[in-house]
Amino acid sequence: MITPHADGERVSPAPVVSLRGSSTVLRIVLGAQLRRLREQRNITLEAAGHVIRASHSKISRMELGRVSFRIRDVADLLTLYGVTEESEREPLLALVGRANVTGWWHNYNDVLPSWFETYVGLEESATVIRNYEVQFVPGLLQSEGYARAVIRLGFPSASEEELERRVRLRMARQRLLHGAESPHVWAVLDEAVLRRSLGGAEVMRGQIDHLLAALDLPNVTVQIVPFSVGGHAAAGGPFSILRFSQSDLPDVVYMEQLTSAVYLEKREEVDSYLEVMERLCIEAEPASRTREILLQIREQL
Repeated sequence: MITPHADGERVSPAPVVSLRGSSTVLRIVLGAQLRRLREQRNITLEAAGHVIRASHSKISRMELGRVSFRIRDVADLLTLYGVTEESEREPLLALVGRANVTGWWHNYNDVLPSWFETYVGLEESATVIRNYEVQFVPGLLQSEGYARAVIRLGFPSASEEELERRVRLRMARQRLLHGAESPHVWAVLDEAVLRRSLGGAEVMRGQIDHLLAALDLPNVTVQIVPFSVGGHAAAGGPFSILRFSQSDLPDVVYMEQLTSAVYLEKREEVDSYLEVMERLCIEAEPASRTREILLQIREQL
């Protein structure tokens, strides 16, 4: 059932500014716009689905940015939602094409699971990426040799060809650190990450050298939580928090598992992880000491 907007006024979409981002993020932004317009008109998912000859679940997936969009469907939904002015429709319809553009990472579909594909798309558009790690150096800061050792550990039966494909994907992600609009990557590493030998002493020295070089980048911050801290705030394990410039995108908490991942977006959940991250940064050695600590550990290898 469709009911008029409560106050009888024509509903307009939020302004679509010059959006930067991957197709993953643009789909989420477009979906959020459509959801807001539908809810402002008190239109049900079922009614919206009927207009584009689809199920209510398809509308729900569209609003979550989990499927691609067709211009015809978006145009029909905008008409249903009372957005009839061409000046308001055109930016959203133009967004459809950009949201459907295939990202560079699709070239690695053979080694990129769908649950991680979402993260790579979000990573491409984040303005701040904060990581806490207890076992491995974050992927964006891994040297090639270290990445190969980590990937071999996770995929012991992979062929050399598959192994190299996975390494190339990880190295390709690191181009993000050197772009014109690079995110600020802020990593908090447990000391165990640097003490655990992966690939042997030479690989670990190469990894520490890689981190030392990364510290020269203005958009990279690394802190180390020493063993002397004992138990600390993030006893539950590693996690990442991604922040975006788009107002339609809330912060996202990402936690990777063996064969899947968890994405948290609810404000109260994200706030809990933000609080833990802030406490970790206080408990960790200040970033000004990171270079000194890395050099000390390197000498001991």
